[in-house]
Amino acid sequence: MTLAASPRHSPWLWFATVSVATTCFVLLSTRPAAAQEAPGPRLKTESPYFFVKSDSPDTDRLPLKATEVNVHVSGVIADVTVTQTYRNEGQRPIEARYVFPGSTRAAVSGLSVRLGDRLITAQIREKQQAQIEYNTAKAEGKTAALLEQHLPNVFQMNVANILPGDDVKVELHYTELLVPNAGTYQFVFPTVVGPRYHSPLADPAATKWVAQPTLRAGVAPNTMFKLKVTIDTPMGIKEIRSATHAIDVKKNDEDKHADVALTASNEPANNRDFVLDYRLAGEKIESGLMLFKGQDENFFLAMIEPPKSVAASAISPRDYIFVVDISGSMHGFPLDTAKTMLERLIGGLRPSDTFNVLLFSGSSRMLSPKSVPATRANIEQALATINQYQGSGSTELVPALRRAYAEPKPDNVSRSIVVVTDGYVDVEREAFELVRKNLGKANLFSFGIGSSVNRHLMEGLARAGMGEPFVITDPVQAPEQAARFKRMVESPVLTHVKATFGGLDVYDVEPSALPDVLGERPVIVFGKWRGEARGRVIIEGQAASGPYRQEVAIDAGTRQDTAALRTLWARHRIAALSDQESIEPTDVIAKRITDLGLRYSLLTQYTSFIAVDKVVRNPAPQDAASVDQPQPLPKGVSELAVGGAPTLGAEVPSTPEPELLGAVAVVLSMLAMLRRRARRQDARRLTH
Repeated sequence: MTLAASPRHSPWLWFATVSVATTCFVLLSTRPAAAQEAPGPRLKTESPYFFVKSDSPDTDRLPLKATEVNVHVSGVIADVTVTQTYRNEGQRPIEARYVFPGSTRAAVSGLSVRLGDRLITAQIREKQQAQIEYNTAKAEGKTAALLEQHLPNVFQMNVANILPGDDVKVELHYTELLVPNAGTYQFVFPTVVGPRYHSPLADPAATKWVAQPTLRAGVAPNTMFKLKVTIDTPMGIKEIRSATHAIDVKKNDEDKHADVALTASNEPANNRDFVLDYRLAGEKIESGLMLFKGQDENFFLAMIEPPKSVAASAISPRDYIFVVDISGSMHGFPLDTAKTMLERLIGGLRPSDTFNVLLFSGSSRMLSPKSVPATRANIEQALATINQYQGSGSTELVPALRRAYAEPKPDNVSRSIVVVTDGYVDVEREAFELVRKNLGKANLFSFGIGSSVNRHLMEGLARAGMGEPFVITDPVQAPEQAARFKRMVESPVLTHVKATFGGLDVYDVEPSALPDVLGERPVIVFGKWRGEARGRVIIEGQAASGPYRQEVAIDAGTRQDTAALRTLWARHRIAALSDQESIEPTDVIAKRITDLGLRYSLLTQYTSFIAVDKVVRNPAPQDAASVDQPQPLPKGVSELAVGGAPTLGAEVPSTPEPELLGAVAVVLSMLAMLRRRARRQDARRLTH
């Protein structure tokens, strides 16, 4: 029996050997990703997750039915009204929660709720007080709406006690300044918040909104989306175009008025940023001075056109470190576009320049131990290495930036750090602080790539690093943006810029110090004034061709009815204080931001809008269900951007960890031991 049984048991023995070895390997080698930063695996609820629709008819899991956007551009100011329509098609009351994007420059100054024939106007409150009032109204069975700001470009709407069959329309209003770039004016309306990687370095209390439901790839949003733009300008409109959406344009005979609407299409329009570009007739931008004479305060805005870029006769060599995101959210279109853009950026360097490339996802890797000359051979080798990556893993931006700033360089070499990413992370404050603290080591330029880039991160990084942000929503834009970057870094248009005011009594001027002007962007100065509107604004600086000076006169013909300047000034001051707070957070700065939000009725990180209906409509509010409205995946973004804990394993090739080497050794030892035992059994069988 024993002799006959041995051959039959041999397959079982090998199966057991492999099973035990595999189990030991998994137990010993598997560790939570980013274990050095976090004590254990991350909870799934802290990250975006895929939406699964309930089959129960009791609760409507998709209550947002439509978003309608109406934009009126007058001169350089855009006035925007966004109407969100919520309808409860279920059988029980619900609370709808919706995280949605906004413009990074938006001054959100109004909210109202239409419930049947009643109009409820929201009030601005300190954030915690607004939350208390909302929770109280919700518990009392009253319909209420709460609008909060998580980031300057990420908002959340909560609408409580929407009864079955209810139609609730929530209207929010904001204004923003359209600053021309190389003579082109651009209006951007973001439509979707891209899924964010939740970093262990982020503040958990400030990033709860990141845990949002997301539709699977290829699943179109179920909400109707409409957008209309009207443009009125003092000069003729030369060109109107959109690289992101098909549009219908109608202009009047004088070309000073245009109506723009989305072209009817079967393709979803609200899974990517809407970007509208237009140019005016003539070579000059619409520069000058705008005033507003209020009841208790007067405001001004000066927009001064800079000189044309002039190539410097001698440009000092520079060093560039390209910090490139190869995480899962960059898989596909974003990373492919980044590669195309990097070919232009790195390929356009001069032989006297030096460069290095840092690739990052969950870990990071420098392509060279130190910066190398921008020779053709080095450039081709760098591009060949970059092309090997397809995008996977998490997005640890802050450790990558730390490593870039830690790279040594000669004292006589100027360095620029170029960050290339979609910005799908939640460490904005930590990243801004790091960049500002290292401003003496390098300036920073940011390239955001994707159909729905985190513009708050890209613009904030560039502002902190005294550089410029670039956003590429389509591969065809890569060569154009690379050429623009080259012009900027080779010759700043205007340096040592200062503004003075002759005959005009001004105060609370923003910004307090003017940065260097890069590219063909105008100089922008906000402020307040007292007394009579007379005198002049003087902008001086050093251009590539020599000293620069320009004056704008203030006289009786200067218009004083631009009411939007009041909220735009306050929004600009809040942004400056928020930048300061990211370096040195104090209660004093938080109070100043809160006071500005309350005084000028603006949404901030410390103030919210709250609207409450006085009628008790839901007699059993405790039975209401809370519903998180899902977001579509941004166009071109892979499902690799969504999930709980990051995928295991090294995203960037690196030396195996000691635990992994130990696991391999144990497995090999067990295999050898079991193999020897099998041989002994075979030998005994043959001797009998």
